[in-house]
Amino acid sequence: MTHVSSAHISLKQHRQHFPALGNKTYFNYGGQGPLPQPAQQAIQQAYDYVQQQGPFSGRANAWVTQQVDQTRLAIATELGVSPATITLTEAVSTGCNIALWGIDWQAGDHLLLSDCEHPGIIAAAQQISRRYNVEVSSCPLMATLNAGDPAAVVAQHLRSRTRLVVLSHIFWNTGQVLPLAEIIAACRHHPTCTYPPAVLVDAAQSVGVLPLNLAELDADFYAFTGHKWWCGPEGVGGLYIRPEALEGLQPTFIGWRGITTDSAGEPTNWQPDGRRFEIATSAFPLSAGLRAAIALHQQWGTAQARYQRILQLSQQLWQHLSELPEVNCLRTSPPESGLVSFQIQGKAHRQLVQFLEERQIFTRLILSPNCVRACVHYFTLEVELHQLTAAIAEFCHSSV
Repeated sequence: MTHVSSAHISLKQHRQHFPALGNKTYFNYGGQGPLPQPAQQAIQQAYDYVQQQGPFSGRANAWVTQQVDQTRLAIATELGVSPATITLTEAVSTGCNIALWGIDWQAGDHLLLSDCEHPGIIAAAQQISRRYNVEVSSCPLMATLNAGDPAAVVAQHLRSRTRLVVLSHIFWNTGQVLPLAEIIAACRHHPTCTYPPAVLVDAAQSVGVLPLNLAELDADFYAFTGHKWWCGPEGVGGLYIRPEALEGLQPTFIGWRGITTDSAGEPTNWQPDGRRFEIATSAFPLSAGLRAAIALHQQWGTAQARYQRILQLSQQLWQHLSELPEVNCLRTSPPESGLVSFQIQGKAHRQLVQFLEERQIFTRLILSPNCVRACVHYFTLEVELHQLTAAIAEFCHSSV
């Protein structure tokens, strides 16, 4: 009789909360995580309650406010910060745009990106350049995937008028984890900068993967979403704003949630904390879904325990793929995140992704660098790693 550990049984039981995993082998958590049943139920119950009480009734509005506050607290607790530092948003891009457009840009200022940022962030930076005559440049961090010092590279590309540095904590294309604390320190103390440049972090691939304490990390802005590694619903994310950076950031889009009013209902001021960047009515029941998803992950284990299992699984997958002669993993050493990116010799990557999806194995095509990305989560099973590897080997030897 085969012995099965209690931990493995627990993991299989835990996976029962994710209906999407029942009929597919899923490796695209960096694109979107599967929504667990407790989150779906929380969302439906929230919508039902609001309708029962009467949309926009006093009782429903008070309940919505309570739900939003509880979700803000759940997010802040997971990230090691005060709820006052969290702005609730719809997505990573929303949070990044709050920071990008809230700076008082002047002609001749400089905005520094890495060469691995998402196209949405690059497009926003280009528009800021056109509108405010701001210089935008990138630093070559992709070249540091296997060797080099990312903090030193960033420091070399800072200028006297660098106002903002935009980086991902984990690169969405290669899976590289940046030494963010060292980079932030280099920006804070760079001798040639007229003033210390602010640091905006695209955290699309790090929240829900890395154990985080943003208060210690000291980034100025940290934008994230709930629908990827947290497996929450689409449409709920957030932005952490370092308390010292709050007053220097001006709201761009403005609505009733971000302001205070007097007894006559006239605007008087901004909200005193991260709420000042929230605009108006949102799909508030979704916040209950995100809160339920976060709680479900915490039931399985701590953020550190989840990260350690992600590392274990991603290293196993990297090793399996490295043993296939037709496969070239972008990293020459085991991954430091849940993202494993690789290339196939002599085959089209788009065809591989389609080939896998036809077999109910879901990965992601990346265009720059041209590769395929597979993401593992803490509840990925070892057998799924073997299924993916076997399917890739089959593709490599097929006539496709």
